[in-house]
This record gives sequence, structure tokens and C-alpha cells, in this order.
Amino acid sequence: TIRREKAVRETGINFVGAGISGGEEGALNGPSIMPGGSDESWVTLGPILRSIAAVADDGEPCVTHIGHDGAGHFVKMVHNGIEYADMQLIAEAYDLIRRGTGKTPAEIADVFAAWNKGELESYLIEITAEVLRQVDAATGKPLVDVILDQAGAKGTGAWTVQTALSLGVPVSGIAEATFARSLSSHPEQREVARTLPGPDVDFHVDDVDAFIEDVAQALFASKIIAYSQGFDEIRAGADEYDWTIDLGAVSKIWREGCIIRAQFLNRIADAYAEQRDLPVLATAPYFADALTRGQAAWRRVVIAATQAGIPSPAFSSSLAYYDGLRADRLPAALVQGQRDFFGAHTYKRIDKEGTFHTLWSGDRSEVEAEDTH
Repeated sequence: TIRREKAVRETGINFVGAGISGGEEGALNGPSIMPGGSDESWVTLGPILRSIAAVADDGEPCVTHIGHDGAGHFVKMVHNGIEYADMQLIAEAYDLIRRGTGKTPAEIADVFAAWNKGELESYLIEITAEVLRQVDAATGKPLVDVILDQAGAKGTGAWTVQTALSLGVPVSGIAEATFARSLSSHPEQREVARTLPGPDVDFHVDDVDAFIEDVAQALFASKIIAYSQGFDEIRAGADEYDWTIDLGAVSKIWREGCIIRAQFLNRIADAYAEQRDLPVLATAPYFADALTRGQAAWRRVVIAATQAGIPSPAFSSSLAYYDGLRADRLPAALVQGQRDFFGAHTYKRIDKEGTFHTLWSGDRSEVEAEDTH
């Protein structure tokens, strides 16, 4: 989009790349719209787009000028990456509840419907309840049991992860959700791998209500991490491509019309209104408090899944990211030592300025190295 906008601009024409989210319902009732392009194009198109966009509860149309050239498509890409993570987390929550409690899909639908009345309220939670209630007309079985367990993808999740890697931004929850779809789509490997050993345990929880509440807390905590990572990537993209993106405004236009619309997007908007340059969304007071309240349950769920041999890549990777983010010191120091040993990549010290290299052979003395950049 950046390349095309530049090429067309030279002919005197404004090229606008606009991200659209909302699926069939958005097409009928108004989507969330994420336009890029020049300031001039927004003056012309803004009123038109506002007239067709979804409208939030406070009356605001779910559209804003994201930024110049490719900014709109970039934000839409990350939106879809967050969507991948959100969907995978919900799927893992369903899987754990079903395996751990023995509840039927219809009974689990009731759980999701109840969740949709609280802090987990969102479009994806709402439709999950509907999907789980659906009965297959041909067999009389729950439709979810008839659908082949191989998830498709259109590519935006992969693009989000690839771009994050190039920007040096960890989006582990989104990445694991994307990889989970990839794994599901390799039935030939999964068929062969069924012979591999797993834990010899009968996974069944004693306190069903307590376990379901733990899963809800783990889901909300992991969801916070997914959004926090996604907004990190948007900020990094803005820095890389010289865009001015209002992260609070982005969260507001996702409140209606789009697939990841959720109650707590208002909380994200509040967080960026209070601190525009907030370095980590998860550290905003509301989200930090939620993570504090939920982390014990989050850990219990990941432990239970691991001990039972139930895959929960999005839950566990999100927790690992959370622990890495809050750690006083990471084992990256050892990685730097290894890199210096085999490739003379140098390292920095905690006690003095400069770049250093150890002569690992012989007397293993340390020398101050020239800046390799």
C-alpha cells in the first residue's frame, strides 16, 4: 500500500488503503473502517465513511483517519492478528472445560453466554455460545463435533507475525494462535504422531464451578496480553514507517462493527487517554489489576493443561510472555555470552559503558571492542 500510494500520488491521485472489519453483519449494518491515505483524501472521504460505519454506544462512528499511506491496512492486519489470538484462546477455554468437566457443547454454551454478561463480553464470546448450541440436522450431533478440526486462514495472522519479527516485537500469543491453525491443518502428521506417549492421567476436575472460573480468569488475562502485544506492534509500525497513529482512537473504532469488538476496548481507550505514550498496555491500572487478580487462576489452568497433556499454546505462551515481561533479569545474558563466544558478537556490561568482547581461548581476558555498528 505504501508503494502504490506513492506511485499514484505522483499522478495527482489520492490512493486510500482502507481496512474493513465486520464480516456479513458489518456489511449489512455498518463495519469498522480503518482508512489510511493523505490528509486531503480524509477531508473528502471522512464524511462518507462516517455515514456508513458502525456506531458505538456513545454515538461515535467506528472510523478514524489512521495515518498516511499504508497505516490503515497495517492496523487492519494487526486487528486480524489479535482476532487469531482471541479465537484460539476461546477454543482452548472450550476444550479445557469440555475435557475437564464432561459438559456437553450446549452446556458449555450456557457458560459462554454467562461470560458474555461480564468483563469477557465480546462478539466472539457471543457467537461462540451460538456455535456450541447448534445441532447438526443430518446427524443430531452437536455441530462442533461434526466440523473437521482443521482451521483455515487467509494470511493476515501470518503477516502480523512476520511483520512483528521484522520489527523486533514479541507477539507470542498471536504467533501461537497462527501456528495452532497450521498444526491443525496437517492431518497426515497428526495421524502418525498419535502413537507418541502422553501423560497417563484421567483429567477430571472435582470442583467444576471453581475450574470454570479459573478458565475465565485465564482467558481474560491472556486476552489482555494479546491486545497489549497487538498495540505494541502498531506502535512499532508507526515508528518504522513514520506514521502518527492515535492508539486510543484505534481502540474506539473497534468497539462496534468489527470481529474483535469487546467491552474492554473502552478500557483501552481510557488507558491511552490517561497516558498517550503508555509503553505497555498491560501495565495500565485497570489491566494490571485484572492480571493481578487473575494470575493465580491463569497458572493453575496452564498447569492443569500441561499435566493432562492438553495443548494450550495460546494460554501458556501468553503466560510465559507475562512472566518474561515482569522479570528482573532474563537469561538473555547467557545468550549474549554464547553469541560472543562463537561469533565475537560482543556484549554490554551492567557496570560500565562500552561494548566488550571476551577472548574465550587462552587466558579468557576481556577487551573493550569497537562498536560493530
